[in-house]
Amino acid sequence: MIVDLPAPIAAYLAAGRRLDADGMVAAFAEDAVVDDSGDGHHPQGKAEIREWIENATIAVRAVISPVSAREEAGTWILEGPVAGDFPGSPVKLTFSFTLNGDAITRLKIR
Repeated sequence: MIVDLPAPIAAYLAAGRRLDADGMVAAFAEDAVVDDSGDGHHPQGKAEIREWIENATIAVRAVISPVSAREEAGTWILEGPVAGDFPGSPVKLTFSFTLNGDAITRLKIR
């Protein structure tokens, strides 16, 4: 696990390892947006993000294990495998987090 990540990203990852949807959703701002190119979903707001997390993460037990993290122009970029109960597991993905204070405002997954 990578250390020294901003608190909202660290909280999101820790909750994800526990498959804790409440903890994952709590890391997001009320009006946050997710752009998941893998499944074509673009949930906005905590209610839609919760539904996306339940379907894309919890239901298939998908857990990211980032192997690299860097900040570029205010965006945190994490790369690593995501493993779970889905065809093709594990897959290498890139997660780009935009933050505002103590919350994730945008998450792009590629």
